[in-house]
Amino acid sequence: MCPSVMVSVRLCVALLLLCACRRTRGGKVLVFPGEYSHWLNMRVVVEELVERNHSVTVMVCSASPSVKYTKPEGFSFMVYNVPFEKHEWESLTDDFLSYWMYEALNASTLQVGLKIHEVFGRMTALQLQMCDSLFHNSELMDNLRRLKFDAVLSDPMIPCTDLLADILNVPLIVSLRFSFGMAMERHCGQIPAPPSYVPSPPLMYTDQMSFFERVHNFITYMIQSFIFYLHCLLTLDKYYSKIKGEPTTFCETMGKADIWLIRTYWDLEYPRPFLPNFKFVGGLHCKPAKPLPDAIEEFVQSSGDDGIVVLSLGSMVKNLTKDRGNKIATALGQIPQKVLWRYNGEKPETLAPNTRVYNWIPQNDLLGHPKTKAFITHGGTNGLYEAIYHGVPLVGVPLFGDQYNNIFQIINKGAATLVDFNKMTSEDLLDALNGVINNSSYKENMMKLSRIHHDQPESPLETAVFWVEFVMRNKGAKHLRVQAHNLSWYQYHCLDVAAALFVVLLLVIVVCVKMGTICFRKCCKRTQARLKTE
Repeated sequence: MCPSVMVSVRLCVALLLLCACRRTRGGKVLVFPGEYSHWLNMRVVVEELVERNHSVTVMVCSASPSVKYTKPEGFSFMVYNVPFEKHEWESLTDDFLSYWMYEALNASTLQVGLKIHEVFGRMTALQLQMCDSLFHNSELMDNLRRLKFDAVLSDPMIPCTDLLADILNVPLIVSLRFSFGMAMERHCGQIPAPPSYVPSPPLMYTDQMSFFERVHNFITYMIQSFIFYLHCLLTLDKYYSKIKGEPTTFCETMGKADIWLIRTYWDLEYPRPFLPNFKFVGGLHCKPAKPLPDAIEEFVQSSGDDGIVVLSLGSMVKNLTKDRGNKIATALGQIPQKVLWRYNGEKPETLAPNTRVYNWIPQNDLLGHPKTKAFITHGGTNGLYEAIYHGVPLVGVPLFGDQYNNIFQIINKGAATLVDFNKMTSEDLLDALNGVINNSSYKENMMKLSRIHHDQPESPLETAVFWVEFVMRNKGAKHLRVQAHNLSWYQYHCLDVAAALFVVLLLVIVVCVKMGTICFRKCCKRTQARLKTE
């Protein structure tokens, strides 16, 4: 064998060995996933971390309603017992969802507020029980310390994970869409959010607000901040101080997060300031469409040139009232497209031959199918980004939470239309569907958003995983946290500086007035003396 070939072979072997060494240098990640769609979103990151040879442990409570911890996975589960059952959690979410969908419309603002207060009270009680199950289990805590994790990846939907990361002295990465009116990001993460052009998520405003809209937005920010601080003060702050054994607050602990992975992107969001440790990774779960199951593909192909419509109101909607289900089915039966409806409730009586109901559908693969003309959705972030990824226009039927704001932002960009779930008739849904399918502008605008989404240096998933690995490699990312975390509220707003400058200005004015008065009196005395001599 000639020397040049030998050198090439040795170089190839050396490169392979280097790659293998790099492959085996994995870190240890402790993951606290949220529930329902939150877990589906975070699961993609977990699977990618495993693929990159990291050891991932998913921490889940025994009453989790959506994380199937008994199913074999490429990562490991660590289950901790809680003093309540799975049905209690499900009952809480089902009751709230049912109230919001069917009763809130006819209730007064006070009644809705009291209901939300009641639900949050019940949820907080369950969450604090979950926290107790973690911190009062000495064997579990010792085990977590012994495992020496390199990073904690958590969804703030699961409480006390920030406190646990602080106690374990492990860098924290949080993953979220937005908290109550961005209050957590604004006050705990210190992200700037000027109310003059950053609308609060519940409000249907753009970044171009009139004077009265800015007034409304400003007042909403103040109310949200007050409620957030009051909730923390009365519940979490006391609990955190008790567990840690020294005075602390929820915001102080959450503010120690090294990286904030925000599950949205500038294709959906209005431009606004953000910080170096805030990374926007909306659509990280989106993937190219895979082939459909044979039975579904056959039904899709039977649609011919008319194509198909995909309908899903999310995993949390398990049933509809008979009247509401029939209204939807009647509207779907009047379009030429075939419809695939994800729904596990009682089949509507008016279900037409062009509509099939499934307990589960491969939503991403259907949205990526060339025959898909429209997507009827509740506006959850996951489904929204799958539609953006594949360029499918929307008919939005928001139900609660951030769904209204999500749909409104897509409407403002000309790629969706809205139907009010509580007031809609079959004709309303039919008109909205026909408009989105037959008016090419909806498709064109959604394709524009899709091009923006795809036109990134790296995919959102690669961005998310990079920053998780970055935190592990560098044992945190504290150099990306702004100094605002160490300032009091009056220092942050420079109120102490303003007060000092005001005092100085006041002293200057007083001195000037005093000197002017003295000079004036002297001038008067001289004038009087001169007059006497004359």
